[in-house]
Amino acid sequence: MIIILHENKEWIQPFEDALKSINADFEFWYIPELDIDFNKAPQDAIYYNRMSASSHTRGHRYDPEITIAILEWLKRHDQIIINGPRALDLEISKLRQYQELEKFNIRTPLTFASTKTKSLLANANKLGFPLISKHNRAGKGLGVYKFNNYKELNDFYNSPSFESSVDGINLIQSYIDAPEPFITRMEFIGGKFFYAVKVDTSEGFELCPADNCEINTNCPTSEIQKFEIINNFDMPNIKNYEDFLSANDIGISGIEFILDKYGNAWTYDVNVNTNYNSSAELNAGKFAYKEIATYLSTLSKKL
Repeated sequence: MIIILHENKEWIQPFEDALKSINADFEFWYIPELDIDFNKAPQDAIYYNRMSASSHTRGHRYDPEITIAILEWLKRHDQIIINGPRALDLEISKLRQYQELEKFNIRTPLTFASTKTKSLLANANKLGFPLISKHNRAGKGLGVYKFNNYKELNDFYNSPSFESSVDGINLIQSYIDAPEPFITRMEFIGGKFFYAVKVDTSEGFELCPADNCEINTNCPTSEIQKFEIINNFDMPNIKNYEDFLSANDIGISGIEFILDKYGNAWTYDVNVNTNYNSSAELNAGKFAYKEIATYLSTLSKKL
């Protein structure tokens, strides 16, 4: 049995289709409507956690917190979990992501974090301008803005329209001046590299690759194909990323980085609730949903 924990029904259909295509035995646990008796033992299964850091944008503010408890309950009963409690802990905190990435010699942008905007303003000149702001708990690039000088940042924080990160922790971060407007997202399945996607950023940073996200948030009038799987992708320190995933109980993930003008890679986001773009996959002939279904099914057959 395969059980997938999630909180967004719009992202789940491709997984259902892929699992059905191989006749897998599966079910979905929709966290907003789930009742768990923590005094009983769970059924034996392969549990795949897909809780999202952006759940609060869909009215599910506390679902990550209850999901961490569910994952600990599963762990106590020796269940196999793909993306366990440590994975979710990193999913909901970019600040914790960066600390962990640096342990594995994965370069992250210089970042200041605080619950107080006055502290961020006080440290802004240490980063230099331009810089970007972002939420500590976000998703889909929400809350990412570029500021060219101190006045712009100060005006932003003192504006009535300023919206803090849902966990109260806001970040300012060095702006990586990329020679071309794109970022790269590496996809990992079973803790191993699967493929890399070039993502166009010329129209902003709301970059959820799911087909539904692309339609609703990535400017449907644009003629730009935002997602393109890279042929013959090479990353010299790919083993560092795989070691990072293994140490943090992350089996399936998307990790994003940006290249500066010197070709240095700066990693800035780990997403353990990863989605995939069907048009990019069709063009490349690589299909992550099918790969995940096969991976989960192989594990379930060993139970």
